Amino acid sequence: MTAVTFLPLLACAVLSLWPRTLSDRTCLRVWIATAATDLALVCVLWAGFDTGAGMQYEQRTRWIPSAGVGYHVGVDGLSLPLVALTCLLFLAVAVYSFRESRRVRSYVCLFLFLQTVCLGLFVALDLILFFVFFDLSIVGMFFVIAGWGHGERARAAALKFFLYTFVGSLSLLLGFIGLYLAADPHTFDITDLTRADPLAGRGAYAGLVLLAIGVGLAVKTPTVPFHTWLPPAHTEAPATGSAILAAILLKMGTYGFVRIAMPLLPGSWRAYALVVVIVGTVSVVYGALVALAQTDFKRMIAYTSVNHMGYVVLAVGAAGTLAGTDAQARSLAVTGAVTQMVSHGLITGALFLLSGVLYDRGRTYAMDAYSGLAAHTPRFAGVTAVAAFAGLGIPGFSGFIAEFQIFTGSLASRTIATAIAVTGILLTAALFLRALRSMFLGVPRLPQTISVHGVGDLRGNEGLSVVPLLVVALVIGVVPRWLLDVIEPAGRTLTDLVAR
Repeated sequence: MTAVTFLPLLACAVLSLWPRTLSDRTCLRVWIATAATDLALVCVLWAGFDTGAGMQYEQRTRWIPSAGVGYHVGVDGLSLPLVALTCLLFLAVAVYSFRESRRVRSYVCLFLFLQTVCLGLFVALDLILFFVFFDLSIVGMFFVIAGWGHGERARAAALKFFLYTFVGSLSLLLGFIGLYLAADPHTFDITDLTRADPLAGRGAYAGLVLLAIGVGLAVKTPTVPFHTWLPPAHTEAPATGSAILAAILLKMGTYGFVRIAMPLLPGSWRAYALVVVIVGTVSVVYGALVALAQTDFKRMIAYTSVNHMGYVVLAVGAAGTLAGTDAQARSLAVTGAVTQMVSHGLITGALFLLSGVLYDRGRTYAMDAYSGLAAHTPRFAGVTAVAAFAGLGIPGFSGFIAEFQIFTGSLASRTIATAIAVTGILLTAALFLRALRSMFLGVPRLPQTISVHGVGDLRGNEGLSVVPLLVVALVIGVVPRWLLDVIEPAGRTLTDLVAR
């Protein structure tokens, strides 16, 4: 587990120390090779994973013993899919970046650093270790947006992103300290705290700890009303930064709910489950409505992330509602939530990379600047259409599997909220169909920024980065059993912990 986590950081260190004679193209090849090797190692871990054995591949070492902090890592059915998603997305971004020419060594090192940070968070089984990786992800993405984004506005967007998410991380740290102080003996170890349930029966104190942790995770997710940093960060970031931000970093918030908030604070989670459900439902509808009003393609995709993460929050809230439901329904909601994290990462990651293709050709994301693109770029139009239909959750893709489980698992206990959330699918369909019609159909029209030679179609490295993501989403949609067999046992264990 440690090798998988720190291999990218080792490659980053080697590239940083290598003489300046190393070419940019070699740096990019090293990045691709490192990402491919990491993905291969995760495939080996997946092949040896025992779906019924709980936490596996654990490594535990004393780190700061006087403060109850240890280096403790491992994976179960909740985290292994996200580890695999992280490796796949970073490989896709590395392939997409093969034509990058701006400060390439720094760019590659920054993404290798981010990959270790993201993997570290998903395998962390100590609260302080989780917090360290959580905070470092903010630093890494700040430099990606500020250094390779779109000019002065990118630096302002990066600063807003940093301030919002850093305040959220401080709230998260307060909650972790609250858990530590309640435990006897004091510890930050997640597995020990799960067994002890130190805040059982602590009433208002437990509620405040959940509030602190919940706010910190909600900012990262992000949910309404903590979402305002997201659209400018996505709009001004490079396409690769947006893909990692949406596909991986947003999952840090939702993963924190299922790894920390639900099992460590089961009583408070049950008590405030309705609040979580309301926040999730509002995020679903609000995100879809605001996305529908956008004229900027990339900003539209950013708001659909608020919508899709709202489904996850709705599901985990419903999983904390014991009345009017049973263990099977709650487990189905949790399984749907984790599947939605994976599905959103694949599809939205692909959409953001495709938005980068659009900007590379016309230097604008404005949808009304393009028309009839299908006549000039048939491959780009076809792949974007597939990604858009996958994003609106049609059968055959992973989004349908995830949303079907979420709605089925949530309907029994939260009927009205689930019925309202279903309208988000209709709104999502409307916004994607409008975008496809506006940009790809009708009389051909291109921005004046495009040269007289015309607009280029999807290049080889762009297709090799995007198409595999959509293929995996298709495989999950057609034969989901291989993924669900990993997630479902962990989902049942989680719902049992919440029902304690």
